[in-house]
Amino acid sequence: MMGLMVGKETETATTATARTTAPGRSPATATRAWATRLVVVGIVLSAVNLRPAITSLGALLEEVRDGLGMSGSVAGLLTSVPPLCFAVFGVTAPRLARRFGPAAVVCAGMAAVTAGLLIRPYAGSTAGFLAGSALALMGIAVSNVLMPVIVKRWFPDRVGSMTGLYSMALAAGTSVAAAVTVPLTGALGGSWQTGLAVWAGLAAVAVLPWIPLVRDRDRDRGPAPAPATEAEAPARAERQEPALRITRSRTAWALAVFFGLQATAAYITMGWMAQIFRDAGVSASTAGLLLAVTMAMSVPLAFVIPRVATRLPHQGPIVIALGVCGLAGYAGLYLAPAGGAWAWAVLLGISNCAFPLALTMVGMRARTGAGVAQLSAFAQSTGYLISIPGPLLVGVLYQHSGGWGLPIALMVGLMIPQMAVGVLAGRDRVVEDEAAATA
Repeated sequence: MMGLMVGKETETATTATARTTAPGRSPATATRAWATRLVVVGIVLSAVNLRPAITSLGALLEEVRDGLGMSGSVAGLLTSVPPLCFAVFGVTAPRLARRFGPAAVVCAGMAAVTAGLLIRPYAGSTAGFLAGSALALMGIAVSNVLMPVIVKRWFPDRVGSMTGLYSMALAAGTSVAAAVTVPLTGALGGSWQTGLAVWAGLAAVAVLPWIPLVRDRDRDRGPAPAPATEAEAPARAERQEPALRITRSRTAWALAVFFGLQATAAYITMGWMAQIFRDAGVSASTAGLLLAVTMAMSVPLAFVIPRVATRLPHQGPIVIALGVCGLAGYAGLYLAPAGGAWAWAVLLGISNCAFPLALTMVGMRARTGAGVAQLSAFAQSTGYLISIPGPLLVGVLYQHSGGWGLPIALMVGLMIPQMAVGVLAGRDRVVEDEAAATA
């Protein structure tokens, strides 16, 4: 499917170029068509590299702990680093993009991912490993924020298809890293350092398409504003007014908490699920495959769930359905982690598709483009901050209890409020009205 979508995008770009440039096409037009193809390749390669730093570590967490002498609490801290970096560094991405251009920042971000993945396995200490991981995650954070910006500015008439391509590539990179890290480590000699460092090569490839685009600042800044029409005047006026006070909206807070709790569940899954299966007697390679199945569930559902959500006046039923799948998966992990491992992996994969639902609700809960941007920034930054303690608590509970009963109970306990605030966030209302009503 990914290949078909890329082919359609390329065919469209090629057809448009042929119409406007044959037979005496200008060099500028030809250059722009070539740059567009580079952006498509860059988006796909960058999206593929946005999660392997996390899921490859989850597959080898036991070996990393043994090799560096980590306690369970420190390992829990390690699994909390991704949301912390996303919250801290992600907010800097818009400012960096305004100064240097989104393409240049993504190029630097992919370079940081490459360096971090190469450094962390050979740092020789837990502190060095954490520093290398933070460098890689910093690059992921800024690239993650700017991918939708690049899609909107380079493909304003194909946002849906390019976002779908981007989502598929992200899910593919996540699941493939989880599935092949363990067997790849064995094939390369069995060293966990080599098994983690090999992903730096894939990240280095993602740097290349952006290098020719680093100086292409005109497209990054977007077209010059045209005179406002009568229909555009309110939006243009809105951009000149002070930003709405998003914290006065109950829906905004509900969406932020929902985003944070679903992110908590996702990072606990990526960081600890393989270890749960391994402790139940499942082999390391099979545990990696189970994690890959969980991550791969988002590939088809990332297309289905947003389409269904936009057709419903209230997204609460979808929230409940995803939450029930999560509760069933957690119950299975507690009662028969090895016996029904594949079923639990599928159920948790479905539950983790609360992420595309949260992004869809961000677009539906604000009336204007500026409102969507502000709501997205608030929900994601607040949500990632909320998600930081979860993986750390799992590590602490696992170390002190000696089993997975208490950590799984924590996961169940977090799923209940996730369903509650998700239902509140899914109500048919917009944050602008709520903020104005409480002003």
